[in-house]
Amino acid sequence: MIRQKAIEIIVKDGLDGFTISKLAKACNVSVGTPYVYYKDKDDLIIKLVIEEGNNMETLINEGFDPNSSFEEGLRVQWTNRYHYAIKNPLLLPFFEQINNSHYSQQFAQMFNEKPGMFMSEFKNNLLNFISNTVQRGEIDETSFEIYWSIAFAPLYNLLRFHQQGKSISGLPFVLTDEMVWTTFSKVCKALKK
Repeated sequence: MIRQKAIEIIVKDGLDGFTISKLAKACNVSVGTPYVYYKDKDDLIIKLVIEEGNNMETLINEGFDPNSSFEEGLRVQWTNRYHYAIKNPLLLPFFEQINNSHYSQQFAQMFNEKPGMFMSEFKNNLLNFISNTVQRGEIDETSFEIYWSIAFAPLYNLLRFHQQGKSISGLPFVLTDEMVWTTFSKVCKALKK
């Protein structure tokens, strides 16, 4: 309950609006109760990111074979990310809060320097997948950042519109499978040779 309420508060009020006393009140427990499990606010946030990052890694890697063809592998990645985001609607905005905070540098360092800590299988699988598809001539070699922007940013933008319930123009928006797979098709065309 403490973890779930912490995520809810961080998404609603931002990291600056998140306090242990606000968390305790939302959980209907004494202010000291969260300290039984976490040293302080930073400890709680760090452990939340690691735990949810590991959960996300497991789900995103499900059925993903780095040796698969480009379109097949990317389809598995899109399916897993799409289902994960729909089932866990607070986690993408939660991770956005983290990425836009002072914590992002700390997690980037952990991600790169402590490969066994979290997200290592995800990172290795994705890098191997990209390398394999380039070696087979399915896609051109490009930087990881450019690949990521073309391969996944369209999906995450659609999910963001869906979670906000409105499009960029402010009109009501509900994401459909048809929209997802139409966009996927265009992403494949953009990346394939």
